[in-house]
Amino acid sequence: MTKVFLKKQIQNRVLLGHPWVFGNEVAEIKGDVTPGDIVEVFTHKGIFVGKGYINPQSQILVRILTRDRNEIINDEFFYQRILKCWQYRQKIGYVENCRLVFGEADDLPALVIDKFNDYFVIQTMALGIERWKDAIVAALNRIFQPKGIYERNDVPVRELEGMQQQKGFLSAPFDTNIIINENGLKFHVDIVNGQKTGYFLDQQDNRREIRNIVKGADVLEAFCYTGTFSCHAGYYGAEKVLGLDISETAIQTARRNATLNGLDDICKFEAINAFDQLKQWTKEDRKFDVVMLDPPAFTKSRENIQKAVAGYKEINLRGMKLLKPGGFLVTASCTNLVNPELFLQTIDAAARDAKKRLKQVTFQSQAQDHPILRNIDNTTYLKFLIVEVS
Repeated sequence: MTKVFLKKQIQNRVLLGHPWVFGNEVAEIKGDVTPGDIVEVFTHKGIFVGKGYINPQSQILVRILTRDRNEIINDEFFYQRILKCWQYRQKIGYVENCRLVFGEADDLPALVIDKFNDYFVIQTMALGIERWKDAIVAALNRIFQPKGIYERNDVPVRELEGMQQQKGFLSAPFDTNIIINENGLKFHVDIVNGQKTGYFLDQQDNRREIRNIVKGADVLEAFCYTGTFSCHAGYYGAEKVLGLDISETAIQTARRNATLNGLDDICKFEAINAFDQLKQWTKEDRKFDVVMLDPPAFTKSRENIQKAVAGYKEINLRGMKLLKPGGFLVTASCTNLVNPELFLQTIDAAARDAKKRLKQVTFQSQAQDHPILRNIDNTTYLKFLIVEVS
């Protein structure tokens, strides 16, 4: 097996458990390199570190799958790993809808599997894991006997690995417009055309957190996408809810979700640029009891972090100014490169500029079925904050 030796100076991050080995961290490679193959990784002294798949075309040269030298990477390996993921989700109470596999956090780098009841959506975002896609599908069939499996590999990151973007059935074709249950409500999921894998499961715990603050409230949700937070607000007793999103398709689904849950009279939606509307209503001094902000990621590039921070500051400042005294701001960021500390600093800066005082109700991360490993920073990506604003 091909052997990869790490440089002495910068090997500690990998030794401390991070599964990524960057090309500039490698001192020497002994043996042939075939993209996607399993290789062994060693320290500069020749001490075994782990086994993983290699791809010279990627900045992440090796992604480590196991630290056990005796563990064989084969079809059974992937079956056991996915079974372990399922057993963990069952232990923590996620059995109907969940992120079944969360990449590096589940020791399966670059693999995402979302479970929507009896349907599964797969993303294989590195060449090494793509090579094992048949084994992954076989494992899902063996464990779950699902009604359908679909791949959403229409993600640009695959091109960095020398692969094409693609999507399609990995099982017999099925109706990809499904309905799931969440927190007592029902939601439409468009597996083929919805964002990411069709639905944002990572906010399912956070959506419950608004249940007390929205009772009897006039609620605004900007960047509402398919209206899941808005529908939760209506379900939890809001007097009226207005959701804004620039996508007409998303707004149509939001209205269907409101109808599905008998909330047509409470939840209204408009296809409009939320940035512009927040600015306009600030000038008009319009007020709400609760403002919810859940925008898409503002950047995937380190070069644009400051622009992303400026964007978060701007929309949160507008959100605070739209609140009645003692109103609640519900705000989130899924931008991986904006860490929790920076996110909170940005909210505090917005509050200073808006001349507001914040009282924290809750600050948390993604749903528990998206596990966080303390030694792998990028497993913590979602920030969710509720504050009283006065």
